Amino acid sequence: MPEIQTYPVNPDRNQPWNGLPLLPIAPSLYRDVDIYEQLGKAKEALAMLAGRSIAIPNPGMLINSISLQEAKVSSAIENVFTTDDELYRAISDSKIDSEAPGPAKEVLRYREALWTGYHYLKEKGRFDREYFIKLYQIIQDSSDGIRPPFARTFIRMGGTGPNAGKPAYTPPRGKGIVEAKLDNLIQFLNDEQSQPDDILLKMCIAHYQFEVIHPFRDGNGRAGRIMNLHIITRNQLLDLPILYLSRYILEHKHDYYENLAGVSRYGNWKSWFIYMLKAVEWTSKLTLRKVNDIIDSKDEILQVLREQTDVRRPEDLCEAIFTQPYIKVNHLTNRGLYAENTARNYLNQLSELQVLQKKEIRGRHYYINPALVEILAY
Repeated sequence: MPEIQTYPVNPDRNQPWNGLPLLPIAPSLYRDVDIYEQLGKAKEALAMLAGRSIAIPNPGMLINSISLQEAKVSSAIENVFTTDDELYRAISDSKIDSEAPGPAKEVLRYREALWTGYHYLKEKGRFDREYFIKLYQIIQDSSDGIRPPFARTFIRMGGTGPNAGKPAYTPPRGKGIVEAKLDNLIQFLNDEQSQPDDILLKMCIAHYQFEVIHPFRDGNGRAGRIMNLHIITRNQLLDLPILYLSRYILEHKHDYYENLAGVSRYGNWKSWFIYMLKAVEWTSKLTLRKVNDIIDSKDEILQVLREQTDVRRPEDLCEAIFTQPYIKVNHLTNRGLYAENTARNYLNQLSELQVLQKKEIRGRHYYINPALVEILAY
């Protein structure tokens, strides 16, 4: 593939790329008919999702369920796998402790970082170093910060072939170098006058730049994917970070890494832009289907509650059982909805009606919402 001369490429994958160009990039790298065509599709799909999410009476109903799947899939990209059962039990127990399996704890930390960063930007209004360090520390359960100059960091080739383990890329390294590159990215994110003025194009550029800066020892991929969602929400393309963006990356993982490398090695920004914009389009449509299915399923079950039970405040109970797939009695009592005996009675009624499935695990009773589990699984 020929080099695009307007973008300086990485001359040696075995040496730190301290010459990584600062932002912004040349406009000629994204002023392209194919890129703009895909941008239009992505913006249309995202706008439809945004419009639907605004119309939901209680968007909090979707926050746990969809953001939890984003956390699970983003972690799977880094080869951190957990079963739905382990994850849903861990979140229903409302804790990240020694009882939760290791992979489930990592997924829950991702979700915590997602929401911590979201609220941080709501309060501060701007990206800064502290924002990125907070994400990293939560994801990795670490007190470290930006990797020190002496830390020899390489992105190595995977697989089992003759090149397995060899450096595919070496990120910048040296006193003050990583900090300077990160500060430039932060300025780019905060500067509303910087080009491009389209937020999705800016997100594509920022995600690439963050990954190649690789400011932390580990967790950069997950932090970068969280940043994507926060760029979208901070710029009000979505009110809440419910876009299931990591699903596309997981299903097209090889292309993700190939296109990242394509920018560094060949200056091929076009393929990177189109890949990321397709991810936004595809996952916006997928998330919208999930949102609609959750709402439709909730409405059907609400009708059952009204017609076949004596439940008080059926709307509140229905929203509660769609907040997360596994429900316990204390989820209802902690919300102040019902007393303990009443809550248990209502959940048992729903189990008898096969709205919920009652399950005992290690002496704990869980009430599983099979409709929500099925929606989240596809």
